Amino acid sequence: MHISAKADYAARALLELAREPARPLTCEAIASSQQIPFRFLKSVVGELRRAGLVRSQRGCEGGYWLGRPADEITLLDVSRAVDGELITLRGEVLAGLDYPGPASGLPGVWRRIEAEAAAVLGGTTLATLLPATTDEDGHAPGKRPSNGQAAGGHLTRQGAA
Repeated sequence: MHISAKADYAARALLELAREPARPLTCEAIASSQQIPFRFLKSVVGELRRAGLVRSQRGCEGGYWLGRPADEITLLDVSRAVDGELITLRGEVLAGLDYPGPASGLPGVWRRIEAEAAAVLGGTTLATLLPATTDEDGHAPGKRPSNGQAAGGHLTRQGAA
């Protein structure tokens, strides 16, 4: 399965926006932070805007925000916004794919792969990908250090993996 640069850049840009949803970000800031080529990102953000995943405002106070809350945007939404169909075979959708004879079972496998990939991507929101917020000691609110954390709340090398 191929994940396009567009889909990867789009997801990374949206995660930057989701990190601080009340503050607009410019494409320059997102490109710099995520090490994404600026011109390519401008094109990708345009597609995200047309799909309603981001909104924009021009001017000195302008920039981009998420088009809806991070817990309502899935990776499937992102992928479909920039790439269209999740999986195609030689540019064709899998729905009507049919092979004769001994290969007749193969289209079902391709469709099952597509369905399972869609389930994973559709079940993963931007919110679930954001790092948990932490308190001054580096602990998630209401949590105590676990085995992977050393004194002072810092992750040990083993716990960081």
